[in-house]
Amino acid sequence: MTENIKLAPGDAAPEFTLPDADGNEVSLSDYRGRKVIVYFYPAASTPGCTKQACDFRDSLGELNEAGLDVIGVSPDKPAKLAKFRDAESLTFPLLSDPDRATLTEWGAFGEKTMYGKKVQGVIRSTFLVDENGKIEVAQYNVRATGHVAKLRRDLSV
Repeated sequence: MTENIKLAPGDAAPEFTLPDADGNEVSLSDYRGRKVIVYFYPAASTPGCTKQACDFRDSLGELNEAGLDVIGVSPDKPAKLAKFRDAESLTFPLLSDPDRATLTEWGAFGEKTMYGKKVQGVIRSTFLVDENGKIEVAQYNVRATGHVAKLRRDLSV
């Protein structure tokens, strides 16, 4: 297994165009001029990912008021994302990256330790991309529970 790429503050955010839960293409460049939180999670409708998505949903009003949009990205297919979105009343875009190319480019897919073993998988990660497409905050191996509250504290939102 190889060393994972890690993005850092000041790096250009890798551009992507991915389908959302309805199959519509969404690009990072669509958010130019606004700050956007891009978070990567392993799988829709699993307990940790549901908790994290619902925390973003419940904080979305305050995040939006602070000028922050939210995008979630996972390897799930659009149909699974649509089911997840509808079941949890999620109101921000969930994007599908089944070949994991975007996940890998952002350092959110690769070697991780799970239950004491080294495995390849999605590394739960969160980024804040500024208005000009630069990484402002890069957080890897975040916890599903409590992460959004910590992020809001870190960003004073």
